[in-house]
Amino acid sequence: MDVLVMLEDRPEHSTVLAHVNSVPSPLNSERPSRDVVTLYGEATPESLALALAAAVEAHREPGERLGSIRHVALWPERGAVGDAAWRDKSTGHLVTSDLAIPFAVLQQTAEHLLVECGAVIRRLVAGLLMPDWPEGTRRAISFTLTPQAILPATAGGRPDALLDSYRQAVGIDYDNDGD
Repeated sequence: MDVLVMLEDRPEHSTVLAHVNSVPSPLNSERPSRDVVTLYGEATPESLALALAAAVEAHREPGERLGSIRHVALWPERGAVGDAAWRDKSTGHLVTSDLAIPFAVLQQTAEHLLVECGAVIRRLVAGLLMPDWPEGTRRAISFTLTPQAILPATAGGRPDALLDSYRQAVGIDYDNDGD
């Protein structure tokens, strides 16, 4: 997952912690899609991990489609709230879907990200906070979040275990004894 992390001053009229927007890959391009994470106010490893968790969890949403564009705002106590849009391949119509990710889910994913790639997250924050950025430039750093960092710790990095944990989370139990 390619990510561009930017740091902005906190908007005076809002308590939003971050925005996460997806940018699909251009048509006829081999360049992958990218998530743009904009942090507001003071950047910390924890706030960046929460924003990255919002990006990861938005990709896990059941209605997620390739080429979808997502706009998500991260709020304290409310979690991530936003929407996704994509073109239906059969009809060509624009389809939209609301996204709502609870704060508890984001905290759990953020903790996992800090365990798996905490050093990288801390280096990103340090880079964004360096005082020697040229005057008037946008503080932005691009990086790639590996699939191993995204998989939940309970899955142990195995795709079949990830599928099992998803099935249990949505209440789909199955029995292999009769096979």
